[in-house]
Amino acid sequence: MYTNVNFGPMMGALAFLATGLFIAGIGIFLLYSLVTRKVLLAKLVSGAILIVGSLYLGALLLFAFRSKENVLARGVEKHFCELDCHLAYSIAESKQAKTLGNTTAPVSASGTFTVVTIKARFDEDTIGPNRGSGPLYPNSRVLTIIDDQGRRYAPSPDGQRALEASGAAGTPISSPLRPGESYTTAVAFDLPADAHNPTLLINESEWITHFIIGHENSPLHKKTKFQL
Repeated sequence: MYTNVNFGPMMGALAFLATGLFIAGIGIFLLYSLVTRKVLLAKLVSGAILIVGSLYLGALLLFAFRSKENVLARGVEKHFCELDCHLAYSIAESKQAKTLGNTTAPVSASGTFTVVTIKARFDEDTIGPNRGSGPLYPNSRVLTIIDDQGRRYAPSPDGQRALEASGAAGTPISSPLRPGESYTTAVAFDLPADAHNPTLLINESEWITHFIIGHENSPLHKKTKFQL
């Protein structure tokens, strides 16, 4: 199974919270020691913060260095861990067009539109024992195409509006899912003619994920992308 983490998501979240609470709590003692000019206490507290922070940073980098770059073929799923369940994403279709939208008012690309149809699926086999069957609202996603020169392309606002106007955009990728449900979302990118061997990266946009051990967004962590 390909996932957006290479460390248990629950453990990663708990480690982040525990480290943050420890540093915040002991920081109060540091402030107290500085105000009261207790030099020895200030040194001890500063040392404790440095040690804990270094251990956490070391773990963050360790799992980043252990990660692998993956490029997934058509239909192969990438799972996003939502603590007590998984959402799985795969590429259902990829096609090119010079124009998009209604024939009466088509929108032209600066280069060529690449329209990627993404399938999102709530994997019912990954549900925690106490979760139930309620809807899951996905964390916000960032979609980026990366070509063989490392250039990055965000979805085209004009192309996306054209897809929506013509009814071809499918279900928004932020829509909730219940266990076993799935939907498809079409996303338009405007790529130049010299963009070769493009791959699609789907990842989370929350800033906090950059500090979670084993998360794909953490520093130096390698990515799992989709071949188009």
